[in-house]
Amino acid sequence: MANVTLDHVAHAYPGAPGAAPTYALKPIDHMWRNGRAYALLGPSGCGKTTLLNIISGLVIPSEGRLLFDDRDVTRLSTEKRNIAQVFQFPVIYDTMTVAENLAFPLKNRGMDRASIERRVGEIADLLDLRPVLKRRARGLTADAKQKISLGRGLVRADVSAVLFDEPLTVIDPALKWELRSKLKAVHQALDMLMIYVTHDQVEALTFADEVVVMKDGEVLQIGTPADLFERPAHSFVGYFIGSPGMNFLPASLAGGRAVVGEAAFDLGAQYDAPAAGKRVELGFRPDYATLLPAGGLPVRVLRIEDLGRRRLARLGMGAHEVVATLPPDVDLAPGDAGGLHVPREHLHVFVDDLRIEGRSA
Repeated sequence: MANVTLDHVAHAYPGAPGAAPTYALKPIDHMWRNGRAYALLGPSGCGKTTLLNIISGLVIPSEGRLLFDDRDVTRLSTEKRNIAQVFQFPVIYDTMTVAENLAFPLKNRGMDRASIERRVGEIADLLDLRPVLKRRARGLTADAKQKISLGRGLVRADVSAVLFDEPLTVIDPALKWELRSKLKAVHQALDMLMIYVTHDQVEALTFADEVVVMKDGEVLQIGTPADLFERPAHSFVGYFIGSPGMNFLPASLAGGRAVVGEAAFDLGAQYDAPAAGKRVELGFRPDYATLLPAGGLPVRVLRIEDLGRRRLARLGMGAHEVVATLPPDVDLAPGDAGGLHVPREHLHVFVDDLRIEGRSA
């Protein structure tokens, strides 16, 4: 296994004569450490698959270097990088048994039979495949076939990294939770560097030690799931992480307050007024905003959404709409007036989409 270093890696496609190049991946400078699990998360077209393909060797970056430990692999072919990759659709041999599928990568490398059987058994146990080891892959369910594909990616203990390109896309939603949990357990057992591409925040946050949030070819933030939820560095991270995402309200700053229309939020910190033309927004998560019958900032109830485990209230605040949590013991209905309460430690100020810190009040 290896540390993977992205040394100012970027990838651009030439534009029309005289035009600037079009970046599919803007420069990124970061190290992914051996033994950690990372997720590349973002909407379709954000550059996450391009980045994964650069690591695998399918794409040579137009800028920067890619290092496995201290070895420059930027222009090495895929087979010389010693990586394993698992794709959206199972890559297996239907005519082989499960055991033969798992053993195939090891046989290709000339490993002795006893070592192959031992390693196949270890991976089969981790993925709950031992009961079907002697069965042909053809007759198995889609999730069992994807487990085999995962196993083929994990069976070599000497790979530099294991790459996953949305491996649960074709899996029945009812089985995704089980496979996510299984994959997390496998990572903890094998202590490999794993890099996982997905557009599903639940997959990313439950699998990864650190999540790389991307948009329009740019890495906006790299952090733990808690970092992304509690301290989003960019407004897109606040919007994209969480369900529902963060509330954003256009605001102006007045010392220790954020003014939204006729409402003023106490920020508990001092902020300088930004330069003219800068866009200021106040952000807070519905999870930390509470609707009560009285007190707080005046709002009107637009509708209540009962999700079973919790209730969300969509509220009108002047010309703006926000989402808050409705406590179980509060009985309010559409059309009612109420009060919005948000602890100041959960209020965030964004200037031109970037979160800024205030000074102690």
